Amino acid sequence: MKRKTKTRLNPETADLGELLGYLGLRITAAGTDGLIAEAVKHNWSHLKFLEALVSREAAAKRERSIAARVAQAGFPVIKTVDSFDFAFPKSVPRDRILAAMSLRFIEGKEGFIFLGEPGTGKTHLATAIGYGACLGGYSARYTTAIDMINDLQAAQAGHQLRKAMGAYKRPELLIIDEVGYLPFDDKGSNLFFQIISARYETGSTILTTNQPFAKWGETFANNTVASAIVDRLSHHNELIRITGDSYRAHKRKQSKE
Repeated sequence: MKRKTKTRLNPETADLGELLGYLGLRITAAGTDGLIAEAVKHNWSHLKFLEALVSREAAAKRERSIAARVAQAGFPVIKTVDSFDFAFPKSVPRDRILAAMSLRFIEGKEGFIFLGEPGTGKTHLATAIGYGACLGGYSARYTTAIDMINDLQAAQAGHQLRKAMGAYKRPELLIIDEVGYLPFDDKGSNLFFQIISARYETGSTILTTNQPFAKWGETFANNTVASAIVDRLSHHNELIRITGDSYRAHKRKQSKE
């Protein structure tokens, strides 16, 4: 069997495209001929040509990074604030939500708690902010409350709790959806508290819930754990109330009519 010979590049004789490919700048290498023609046509300076060359690769790298962050976040569906119907809910603080899209709250390790009845758009807005965070260069993760607790309990049973906890502590923005829809036992409540405590003043957290704080004792095992969770969340998380009917029920009614 013949041994394959390795192609060795000689920098002194290789053309620009070959050099760029050798350096791993494949996007730039693929468009070099067109870029050179454009530079000649418009009489670009050497500096402008170099800037155009590098900016193409930087843009491609940015797109790859965004795609990776979005994939890692695990959003159920990609949502944007632009696609949210602010006219439907009876009450929704539009200015505060649009201000959140500046993402300054992430730098301040702050967050939001979206409170409202099912179908009022809490998940849409939470994931839209999360998607915006990914576009802005921040790491994010989406999970429902019950999925997170099930994941942590399985990890605990397999002696992998520390690793699983790190996966929820590490993202710069953690979105926990549907808090209060299902109650937790003692172990689940303690695990939820550990996540909130671990992220307190170290990362931003967004929660969605259909239960006011006064009823969180029914969601978690006891009022003591519920109070400890609320105490940490209420310090740096802004409560946003959304009132109105279910948008999903509204669309179903429209389709029937």
